[in-house]
Amino acid sequence: MARINDHYLKLRASYLFSETGRRTREYQAAHPDAKLIRLGIGDVTRPLPEAVISAMHEAVDEMAKPETFRGYPPETGWDFLVDAIIRHDYGERGIKLTADEIVVSDGAKSDTGNIQEIFGPDCIVALSDPVYPAYLDVTVMGGRAGNADAGGRYDRIVYLPCTAENNFQPRIPDRPVDLIFLCYPNNPTGAVLTRVALKTWIDFARERGAVILYDAAYEAYIRDAAIPHSIYEIEGAREVAIEFRSFSKTAGFTGTRCAYTVVPKELQGRSAAGEPVSINALWVRRQSTKFNGVAYVIQRAAAATYTSEGRKQVTALVDYYMENARILREGLEAAGLTVYGARNAPYIWVKTSGRLSSWDFFDKLLHEAHVVGTPGAGFGPSGEGYFRLTAFGGRAATEEAVDRIKTRLAR
Repeated sequence: MARINDHYLKLRASYLFSETGRRTREYQAAHPDAKLIRLGIGDVTRPLPEAVISAMHEAVDEMAKPETFRGYPPETGWDFLVDAIIRHDYGERGIKLTADEIVVSDGAKSDTGNIQEIFGPDCIVALSDPVYPAYLDVTVMGGRAGNADAGGRYDRIVYLPCTAENNFQPRIPDRPVDLIFLCYPNNPTGAVLTRVALKTWIDFARERGAVILYDAAYEAYIRDAAIPHSIYEIEGAREVAIEFRSFSKTAGFTGTRCAYTVVPKELQGRSAAGEPVSINALWVRRQSTKFNGVAYVIQRAAAATYTSEGRKQVTALVDYYMENARILREGLEAAGLTVYGARNAPYIWVKTSGRLSSWDFFDKLLHEAHVVGTPGAGFGPSGEGYFRLTAFGGRAATEEAVDRIKTRLAR
């Protein structure tokens, strides 16, 4: 009988979104007439931009002709997409990158999970608390988490509590760490990091030889001009940081799948013998060995988001969701709830009413308002007492959800 990876057995019994899905399905089955509004999972609802659709049609037509057909894509991405990324996402912000520092992939979730493969099993991982659950689970799967206590905390992970008291910004750890997951704008709290705060993390990583795994999937939602969109806007970041970007929440690619990771040439790890090793080279090797690249049609679609019309349409999408965020924030505040986020991110982080736990508030919202959100406790111990809603619903559904919460929960 084949031996399994025992680290998988250390995962918590239920993945957060599986549990919310189960409770929602059971309630719907028992109440088939209830019209549920789902604002829990961060999946987009608006159609792909017209520029994207046109580019996909044109690319499909190319694939139908022998003279323009394309097979395997370049392992790190087609030049037309990589060049557009360099020029628009970074060049316009004064950041210089080279094409061989970018690797196109099928999603930031895949990349933030797979990146741990190129680091040693003895690396100490630091995670914000609350945190996007996938960061924690891939750390457990990779054997870097240790064992969980009764409260669900793993003994090898360094937790960085993010609470209202510290403005949902993690403090520098008081012990050595090797890998630091940072996600800003943050999922789930909607918080952002200032340049000063980000510089503090970069300085810490440079001093300790740590690597920052910076998830910038929501950078397009930043409204405050003082907030950096990329970690590479901060001096010294190229020596210590890997940045993850995605087209999912900006251009609606959650079902289309395209993203990219930036690994600067200056970034070095060390071998067991203490010799410097290029992390860029390891990541390219990992991807080229285990992944055959993103389809030509999809990369053409992603490149279309950088055209003049594409950029206008993507901006309109982001504006649409941020208007939803405003409606949710102001509506919930009017209902007497304490609300965070929703100003530079598409997530609304709500303090549960009364003394309700996160899961009790989930059930109350589901049963009384027929609105589905996500319990904060599912994102980590410091998420207890909070609740996440997303701005990715339709406008009418968002407005209806606010109306239900204001009227039905206030009874």
